[in-house]
Amino acid sequence: MGRLRIFLIIAILIIVVAIVVVVVLPGLGGGTQVAQQPTPDPNAPIINEVQEDPAATPLPTATPIVFVDIVVAVQEIPRGMVIPPNAIQLRPWPQSVAPFNGVTNIDDVIGKRARTDIFREQPILSNMVVDDLTGAARVGSDAAAVLPEDLVAVAIPMDRLTGIAYAPQDGDRVDLIISLLFVDMDEDFQSILPNSLRLFRVTDEGIELLEPIEGRPDSTSLGSVIVAPSERQRPRLVTQRTVQDALVVHVGNFPYDGRFIGVPPTPTPVPSDNAEGENGTPPPPTPLPPRPDIITLGVTPQEAVVITWMIEARIPITLALRSASATARTATTEVTLDYVMGQYGITLPGKRPFSIEPAIRSIRQLVTDGLISLSDGG
Repeated sequence: MGRLRIFLIIAILIIVVAIVVVVVLPGLGGGTQVAQQPTPDPNAPIINEVQEDPAATPLPTATPIVFVDIVVAVQEIPRGMVIPPNAIQLRPWPQSVAPFNGVTNIDDVIGKRARTDIFREQPILSNMVVDDLTGAARVGSDAAAVLPEDLVAVAIPMDRLTGIAYAPQDGDRVDLIISLLFVDMDEDFQSILPNSLRLFRVTDEGIELLEPIEGRPDSTSLGSVIVAPSERQRPRLVTQRTVQDALVVHVGNFPYDGRFIGVPPTPTPVPSDNAEGENGTPPPPTPLPPRPDIITLGVTPQEAVVITWMIEARIPITLALRSASATARTATTEVTLDYVMGQYGITLPGKRPFSIEPAIRSIRQLVTDGLISLSDGG
């Protein structure tokens, strides 16, 4: 009986401990009670959690992206290589960023030679392929690349006055104004009038030539005379605008390799204020680069011939800078002394029996690099 009582007591203790562990301890531990979610009713109506606000701004509608098919290299194509069919593919490309000269037909590329190295996944442009090796001999200059197909490039000299104080930059548009000096000519001799008259007389010893006299024979009330000029013939000045809307391809000399697009200019070193020389004296200032004395313009082939004639004739050419938004070409009237007097109401001063002293024989002139004279005799 004693053993049975002991087993019963142990069994009761085990049951009590189990009840405490299962029931009492979870409530005393402060654990988070997980609320049991109710089972949703499949027949209940679905209610959106976010209610639409009728006053809210509607979301913008996405613009669809338009694609175009262009030829893309799928492998490296070295310069001069004949392009095989398996080296290229036709790929869709966003139209907004597609190159304007991208090739859209595979047949225009297969069998051609690469003008430059073409990298994998690079769109093939029309100027990257040529028919034969003669076109792949060189890549070409930046000037030829930016020049429109209907224009040619020609260079003209310029200085501070004719070059608009060095205002034009690459990509600007300019007009060309020229000035001409006209003189009277002897049609047979093609020389400036008046001619020199040389009188002669016949003697027993032959024909004796007298000293030449510059002028022309005339008849007056005094009889036959030689009318001689008091000075050299004065040229007549005419100014007119000629070539219009010429493209400024480049100002100054081109680099030796012809590359000037996207190349940053060489910065001019700025000496420090505290920098001193060997003897404690400040270093000499850094010399500034020289101003350009030549400009290259893009003009039509006929205008290029006209400009070349002007240069050969040593006619001064003045540039006029156009607005960036100006594209129209307008006609102008040539300017002479008569035009200036008539346009601006300038009347010829009358002759008076009096004047001022000292005599006014010249007015101020704006001289830059030098005067342009008709001839050495001036």
